[in-house]
Amino acid sequence: MATRTAPLRTGAKKIFVKSYGCQMNAYDAARMADVLAPEGYAETADIEDADLIVLNTCHIREKAADKVFSELGKVRMLKEAREAVGLATTIAVAGCVAQAEGGEILRRQKAVDLVVGPQSYHRLPEMLRQAAFGPVIDTDFPVEDKFDHLAQPSDEKIRQRGVTAFLTVQEGCDKFCAFCVVPYTRGAENSRPARKVVAEAKRLAGAGVREITLLGQNVNAYHGEGENGDDWSLADLLARLAKVEGMARLRYMTSHPNDMRDDLIRAHAELPALMPFLHLPVQSGSDRILDAMNRRHSAADYLRLVERIRRARPDIALSSDFIVGFPGETERDFAATLELAREVNFASTFFFKYSSRPGTPGANLSDQVAEEVKSERLARLQDVVEPQRRAFNAALVGKTIEVLFEKPGRHPGQIAGKSPWLQPVQVDGPENWIGRVAAVEIVECSSNSLFGRLRNNLGPSGEGNRP
Repeated sequence: MATRTAPLRTGAKKIFVKSYGCQMNAYDAARMADVLAPEGYAETADIEDADLIVLNTCHIREKAADKVFSELGKVRMLKEAREAVGLATTIAVAGCVAQAEGGEILRRQKAVDLVVGPQSYHRLPEMLRQAAFGPVIDTDFPVEDKFDHLAQPSDEKIRQRGVTAFLTVQEGCDKFCAFCVVPYTRGAENSRPARKVVAEAKRLAGAGVREITLLGQNVNAYHGEGENGDDWSLADLLARLAKVEGMARLRYMTSHPNDMRDDLIRAHAELPALMPFLHLPVQSGSDRILDAMNRRHSAADYLRLVERIRRARPDIALSSDFIVGFPGETERDFAATLELAREVNFASTFFFKYSSRPGTPGANLSDQVAEEVKSERLARLQDVVEPQRRAFNAALVGKTIEVLFEKPGRHPGQIAGKSPWLQPVQVDGPENWIGRVAAVEIVECSSNSLFGRLRNNLGPSGEGNRP
C-alpha cells in the first residue's frame, strides 16, 4: 500500500487522547502521551488541532463497542475535514474495546489507522511508523513488561498534571467473575516489582506529587517481587511507599473482598499516610446470585470483613459496586441486596444494570431480567444508598478535617482539595497553598461537595504555618 500523501504540519505534532472508564485508563492515557513525547508529540485538549487522535476505550459499560463506533464516525469526519486543508490525521483505538474487538474495528471503520491493546501501547512509536503504510493492529499479550519500555514524563509534565497521581502496580485478574471481561482484555494477574513502583513514586514525589493512588484491576491481590527479592503483599508495598519523602497520602483501588488480607487491614490501622477510604465491591447481597457471579464469597463473609476493617480503622468510609438484574435475580435476591446495603451503610456507591458482555459466562445465561425490572430495582437501590452518602457528608459539618489542596477553586480566591474520604472541599485561600495538607473546619455541605475555612493563620501574602 502506498505511503499516505497528506502533509504533516511543521513544528511539534499534537496528540489528543480521549479516555473512557476506569482510573487505570486515565493512567494509561497519560503514559501514552509520555511514550510519544520523545517522538515530537505534545498533548492538546483540542481534538480539532490533533495530528494523532487516540480513543482509549473501556469495555465495562453497556454497549461499549457501539459507543466507540459512534464516536469513530465523528472522528472520521474530522479527519476528512483536516485532510481537505492538507493536514494528515492518524486515528488510534486503544484500551479494552480494542483488545476485545481487534480487527473488527478496522473492518467496520476504515478511517482507523491502528488498533492497540492495553498491554501493547509501549509499542506506539513503531506502530505509528508502520501505520504510514497501512492499518496496524497489535492486541497481543507481550512477553516483555510494557513498563520497562515506557518513557518517563518530565518533572514539568508531572507538575502540569497536578499534586495527585495514579500509579499502576497490578494488572489483570484471575477471578473470572461471570459478568466481567477483564481477564479477557487485560489478561492474567501480573504485579510490578516493588523497586520499580517505588522508583516511579519517588519521581512523582520529587516533582511535587503529594498523593498517589495505586491502581490494579484487583489491586489487593498484589504479590510483586520485593526490594530484597522476597514476595511482597500490597501491605508491604504501602508500608514502603509511606516512607517516600514528600508523599503525604496513599490510596488504592479496586479491591476484591477475597484478597483483603490481615496485613492489609492492619495497614489501615498503622499507616497514617493510608487514607481511611476503601472501595470494596460486593456486587450483590444474595448468596445465590453471588454464587452465579462466581464471586466466591457470601454476603455474610462480606459483612464479617467489613466488621474487621471497621474495628481496625473506625473512621474508615466504605464504597462499593452493585450490579442489579444479573440473570436469574429474583425479587427475594434483590431484597437481600437492599438489606446488605442498609446494614453496611456505605459512604458512596456505584450501581449498574447488568448488561451482557460477549465471551463472558453471564452472556450465555438464558434467564435474563427484563430491562424495566432492572431500572425499577436500580431506582430502589438508589433510594437506599443515596441518603447514606448525604448523611455521611452532612456529619462532617462542624468538624475539622485535613484537606490536601489540589487546584484553584470554582471562584476567584478559592482553592479546592480532597478530604481523607475523597469528598471535594472548597475554601477561600491562596493558590500557593496548593500541594499542602491543611486543617479545614467544614461549615457547609452540598449534595457533592464540602465547604470550609482554613484553620491555619494566614499572613497578608497567604503565608502561614505550614501543616
